Parts: sequence; C-alpha cells; structure tokens
Amino acid sequence: QAAAPLHPVAVQCQEAQVVVTVHRDLFGTGRLVKAADLTLGSAACLPVAQSAAETTVTFVAGLHECGSTLQMTPDSLIYKTSLSYKPTPSGNPIVVRTNAAVVPIECHYPRKSNVSSNAVRPTWAPFHSTLAAEERLMFSLRLMNDDWSGERVSNGFQLGESLHLQADVASGNHVPLRLFVDDCVATLRPDRNSSPRYALIDLSGCLVDGRSDDTTSAFISPRPRQETLQFMVDAFKFAGDDRNLIYITCHLKVSPADQAPNPLNKACSFNKASSLWAPVEGTGDICSCCETGNCPLYG
Repeated sequence: QAAAPLHPVAVQCQEAQVVVTVHRDLFGTGRLVKAADLTLGSAACLPVAQSAAETTVTFVAGLHECGSTLQMTPDSLIYKTSLSYKPTPSGNPIVVRTNAAVVPIECHYPRKSNVSSNAVRPTWAPFHSTLAAEERLMFSLRLMNDDWSGERVSNGFQLGESLHLQADVASGNHVPLRLFVDDCVATLRPDRNSSPRYALIDLSGCLVDGRSDDTTSAFISPRPRQETLQFMVDAFKFAGDDRNLIYITCHLKVSPADQAPNPLNKACSFNKASSLWAPVEGTGDICSCCETGNCPLYG
C-alpha cells in the first residue's frame, strides 16, 4: 500500500532487499515527525532519501543488513526487522509532544519453487521437479539428555558435568548425506569472532578440546545415523570471568554418504589411552593433520 496518513508505513519485499517508505505524518495527526528520529533495525540504519516535498522518508536495506533476523518455517523464510521512531525534544528541550513507536516489519519468501524438468526423467525422488530456491538443507544443533533420548529441558550445567551435543540435518528428497561438524567455538557473546574465544572443534572436524589433559570430550561412535553426529564436551567457564552464560557456535556441513571420509570431511577424537587421534568412520590417517595442524579448511 502507498505510504499515506491512513497507512503511514509501506514495505516492499524485493529479491535481495527491503524498501520501507514512511509518511512523516506517522500518527495521522497532521504533525510531521523529524526524519532524523526514524531508524531501521537494531543497527539503527538511517534513511537513504526523502521525497521532494519532504513528506516521506525511504529506507533501503539488504535482507541481512541493519540487524535483521531470519526465521525458517517448513514453507517460508521470514526476515524480521523494525522501524523505530524515537522523538528528540524540539523548541522547548524539556518536553516532547509525541510518543516513541516501533513498527515490526516482516518479509516472507517461499522456500520452494518449481522449475521445468521436461527433459529430465529422474529415477528417484524428484529433485529437479521441486527444487528448493534457498536453504534446501535444514541443520540443527541441540543440547540432549544424558541418554540422548531427547532434547535437554535446561541449558544449565555444573562444572564437572558433560554437555551432550547433537548435530542433525534434514535432507528431504536429497541424495543420502553424511553430516560433519567443521568447527565449534565458545564465546561470551553471540559474535563467534569476539574475544575471549575457545575452540572446541577445529581444523575441519578435530575435537581439539579432548586433547587437553583434564577433559574427556569426544565424538560418539558409531553414529545413530549418517545425518546425525553426537559429541560430548566437559562443562567449563572462562578463567577470570564470573559470567555464567556461554555461547557455542558451530559450522555444520554435509558430504555425499557414499564419499569416503577424508582430511576435509572427518570427525576425529583424541584417545588418551593410545595418545592417537581416531575417526568416527574412515581410516586413521585422515586424523593425522589434527596433530600437525595442517588440515585443509573449507574446501
């Protein structure tokens, strides 16, 4: 809908960006708000243009920009952001005459679209006839009960306990796949690149936390299924920091199930009894780079 006093915020969800047009008569009172008091998203992005008559303000942002968040449902990708109005005093600096406001904004995109397969006659579950447009594979990483029977209700742990982590991929009508955990890093903030940071899994599938003298961290072997990988990590906290909340961010990937594990696609644990690295599947030599640190990365 066109931005007008009755509909003061108009949103266009384009292929790679969202365009938000805001009528400065935001509350329909005839009193125009200041363009400088309007921002988009948690990153507080500023408008890119004002209309010639200066009655509308336009924001343009990439779907992943300005602090937007992505939610996936079985059928849709939903990008969420918000328009914020925070009035600053004008005239008399002691009083303001309008309320702050937040307008939620969502863009919905179908996860699947049809493409022609007239020249293709697949002999297995249709892949070309119903091809997902984006995010074909749904990955998950969950904290599990001690017996792996279900997801853990609480995310609280005492030092001395073990975290049971399970990575899964739902591949739908895809060819059979084997899941790997490329790396996992623990941080005190959601940003995986923040400091301090501690690598639990590194070097394309080496559970390096298990190399420490005081840990029993390891991958669980054998797997319950090819699309699942389980591993245990001893609970820990950052030295010299009293915060009790730790973020664990992992990079998951898949390879064809009929492809033999290799130094790039592997799940290796350190066996303290033998002082050797051992893979969940594959030959032992694929783990040798866990000790040298010369593993290929993100091939």
